[in-house]
Amino acid sequence: MKKTLLASAIAVATFSGSALAQETMSASELAAKMDSMPTVYGNIQYVLYHDSVKGGESVVEHADNGSTIGVKHDHEIASGITGFFKLELEGLAADDKDRESGLEDVDEAYIGIKGDSFGQIWVGSDDSTYERAVDEISQYYEVATLNIGADYTTGEGDMIQYSSPSFGGLTLMGAVQINGDGDDQTLSDKGGKKSYPYQLAAVYEMDALELAFAMDSNDGGGSASNENTYGLRASYDMGDLRVTGEYHTTKDASDTYGVIGYYTMGANQFALSYEMNVADDATDTETSTVTFQALHNLSDHMYVYFEGYLGGGDDGVYGVADESERSIASVGGVYYF
Repeated sequence: MKKTLLASAIAVATFSGSALAQETMSASELAAKMDSMPTVYGNIQYVLYHDSVKGGESVVEHADNGSTIGVKHDHEIASGITGFFKLELEGLAADDKDRESGLEDVDEAYIGIKGDSFGQIWVGSDDSTYERAVDEISQYYEVATLNIGADYTTGEGDMIQYSSPSFGGLTLMGAVQINGDGDDQTLSDKGGKKSYPYQLAAVYEMDALELAFAMDSNDGGGSASNENTYGLRASYDMGDLRVTGEYHTTKDASDTYGVIGYYTMGANQFALSYEMNVADDATDTETSTVTFQALHNLSDHMYVYFEGYLGGGDDGVYGVADESERSIASVGGVYYF
């Protein structure tokens, strides 16, 4: 198991005194103690981007693009059963030295158990079941400002999630969000009332083909229609090339379509996608985005990338009357451990 320099230093500080005093701790015993310690990980992400709306504002910005630091750990509870936890904090704002606060936002925080015979169940804040199963395109990109994604609303906190073992390539997943009397809700008619929005998903893998279906009940507030969201995804891997298609629909809200292709060539990866959203309104308003990414891995811990976004659609979708074009060009770098 890999350990960071920080974890190694803690291990040395913790165990070196007794080891030197007794001179009885073997190398394997020390390694076992180090392996029992939590893993510390993190990243620093910077991006420089130019965001322009035709007929409107043009912005150039250097920004933190989601730097995080986290700690995770797992251990054997019994034969074949593992307990685990993860805590990841974001909000570092690594581009702003003078900011008075940082790392005040929880990105992921959960505990759980897993086993080969029953799958895994975990409680806390994490990416949602719907997101992991079918929302691949909008979750892939680094900047992702113009990516459209699906119209589902169940959040990532107060969640109880379950993922089954694979039954001949079929994995079943489910999640429920526990919103109590005192939890804030987005819609005024939901505020201060208990709700239990849930998500269900099934993913089937057969050789290079992957098929997925998911639904979100949207019962927690935030959706104008409060209807269920349904999503389908199909992915196919052909060596260095992967292609994914998606469809999401929410009655009385919108339909979203998308396709993406990735091609890996050594240390380089290229991605190209198209997304379109059709709103269920009086004019069936359309919004679309074409995204291109070129990413280069400098090492096992560092990569750089370029992303370009071209948004289109009906006039006024980007806030400027009689115009329907928005573009973003960005370059960024990430160091992670």
